[in-house]
Amino acid sequence: MKQKRKKSVQLPFRLNLLFFIIFVLFTALITQLGTVQILNGQKYQDEVYSTVKDTIKIPVPRGNIYDRNHKVVVDNKALYAITYIPPKGVQAEEKLKVAQDLSKFMTLYDKKTKKSKLKTITDREKREYWYLRHPKKANKKISKKEISKLDNTEQYNTILDRITKDEISHFSEEDLQIILIKKEMDKAYELTPKIIKNENVSFEEYAKVSEHLDELPGINTTTDWNRSYPFKDTFKNILGTVTSEKQGIPSEKLSTYLAKGYNRNDRVGKSGLEEQYEDFLQGKKEQVQYTTNKQGEIVDTSKISDGESGNDLVLTIDMDLQKRVSDLTRDQLKTTKNKNPYLNRYLQDVMAVALNPKTGEILAISGQHYNKEKGKYENADHQVMYDARQPGSVVKGATILSGFQSEVINIGTTFYDEPIKIAGTPPKKSWKPYGLGTLNDIDALKVSSNIYMFHIAMRMGGEYNYQPGKKIVYHPEAITEMRNYFSQFGLGVETRVDFPYEATGYKGEHPKAGNLLDFAIGNYDTFTTLQLAQYVSTIANDGYRIRPHFLKEVRAPIAEDYLGPIRKEINPDILNKIQMDDQYIKRVQEGFRRVAQSTDGTAHSYFNEAPYNSYNIAAKTGTAENEIYEDGKKVANTENHSLVAYAPFDNPEIAIAVLVPNTGIGLGTPTKHNIAKGIFKAYYDLKKERESENN
Repeated sequence: MKQKRKKSVQLPFRLNLLFFIIFVLFTALITQLGTVQILNGQKYQDEVYSTVKDTIKIPVPRGNIYDRNHKVVVDNKALYAITYIPPKGVQAEEKLKVAQDLSKFMTLYDKKTKKSKLKTITDREKREYWYLRHPKKANKKISKKEISKLDNTEQYNTILDRITKDEISHFSEEDLQIILIKKEMDKAYELTPKIIKNENVSFEEYAKVSEHLDELPGINTTTDWNRSYPFKDTFKNILGTVTSEKQGIPSEKLSTYLAKGYNRNDRVGKSGLEEQYEDFLQGKKEQVQYTTNKQGEIVDTSKISDGESGNDLVLTIDMDLQKRVSDLTRDQLKTTKNKNPYLNRYLQDVMAVALNPKTGEILAISGQHYNKEKGKYENADHQVMYDARQPGSVVKGATILSGFQSEVINIGTTFYDEPIKIAGTPPKKSWKPYGLGTLNDIDALKVSSNIYMFHIAMRMGGEYNYQPGKKIVYHPEAITEMRNYFSQFGLGVETRVDFPYEATGYKGEHPKAGNLLDFAIGNYDTFTTLQLAQYVSTIANDGYRIRPHFLKEVRAPIAEDYLGPIRKEINPDILNKIQMDDQYIKRVQEGFRRVAQSTDGTAHSYFNEAPYNSYNIAAKTGTAENEIYEDGKKVANTENHSLVAYAPFDNPEIAIAVLVPNTGIGLGTPTKHNIAKGIFKAYYDLKKERESENN
């Protein structure tokens, strides 16, 4: 009996121990669940339902560009466009699926573009496509032993290398379309719009894709634009170009534009005024907020702010005048070359510019270039600012004023114009072999005396007692002094024109006494046509140097074909007032007037006939000897011909500069005058026509 009682007592003890252990475990579990649910529940719930909000900036059309009379010079041609915005963490397989589905509704090539488009598909892109279509077969091309030794990139490249040419040689046309579409999609940056197609998108394609957007993650239909030029090539290389969406931001400016909030594939001004005024033309992007979940899927979109098209620009250019000047300069280049093809074989360029001397507004600008290799004439308007040449006697107004300011001559100082001979150098003379007689400062400009300028240069160099056949005193700093005077007019320095680049010309090195004399008549340093225009404008404008500019106004965008209110107006920008007495400037102005209006003036025979004699023109002509060298050997003697002028003399409203380099000896004189006459006539004809229309 006692033994039985002992056994019955031991059994409940074991059970109690077991129940106790279970109780402890359940208590721990409940405590842990309570901790998770009560203390950290919200944290884990937030993580499950967490989303990320990203703001996407969608480009808007660029602003239009108008001329001074509000004629459209550049606008936007609307295009249908199909775009792709890749979500975060999108995989290649997912892109392929979208590309396959999208290919059912659109194509990236037609019969005309098929050959060129297919050429862009590389073997690697075909192998990548085959890999995605046949992942199991592809992975068998690499052993486990190789996998253990290679990283992921090396494994992938090894597999691609082992995909045979035969395996990628039988793709259908549908396959090739998919490859091309995916190729475009692969160029897209995360959460950044990328144009898949915007050329020749048919309405049918646009409609079909639009109908199936819910089946095409990341795909959207919208409108894009291309720049359109109503005046075609006229003035186009001053307007500049815009990068394509494929080109995006130029690499050398990437960091600058990204800091401003641009996307990498944004279209930006690449050259000319498009580049110069990018900040105005680009506009304010539309901002859309995309909400994505942990899987990178877009779960919601909302517009934060509307976009605004770029500002419109109103230029100083008169496109009617521009067209006439462009035609005129091209016709004159052709005519001059055709008159004597052999002697003018090195003549390839003609440059001209017209501006308002009081405001600096550029009214017309034309450079014409003969492309020998193509055998055709081309617009090269930028050469007015880029191409510097020795211009000859047009700079003599600056030389006279340098003489006045340095006090080596006074008003009315005379010199006898006859050839001069300095020891060790050939004789130097004016255009008449035996000289031009006794001349004062005004007469020296009127008849374009070299000798008068040489005496100024010699005196500035320290020589006041020139004797034929002997050496002259020469202080090297004299040419620096004269250059400093010239720079006050814009010669040899930046004109500060609103353009991405301009040349300042070449300054001759290690000048000697003879070079100082050459400099005084425009036969040493080189200057651009725009510098010459600023120089003559400064003289016409009583010594005030004004910055030349293309931009007149910035207008707010309001609607197509309408100009909005003015947001910015460009006022005359005075760069400096030349440090010379006004009476000296009056002497040079009078000298320039007599060049065009006095019987023995060097331009009188061209401007004396109607209607030019009614314009009240002041001018200065120039010719510079220019030797042509090829492979270090002189092959020809040519001349650079130039002319600067303004009108009316007593109240200037137009100033011009013309440069015709590398003509046969004596053959450029009528060309420069014909261009100058043509510009003046075009300007005054248009003025008269518009006054008649307004009355």
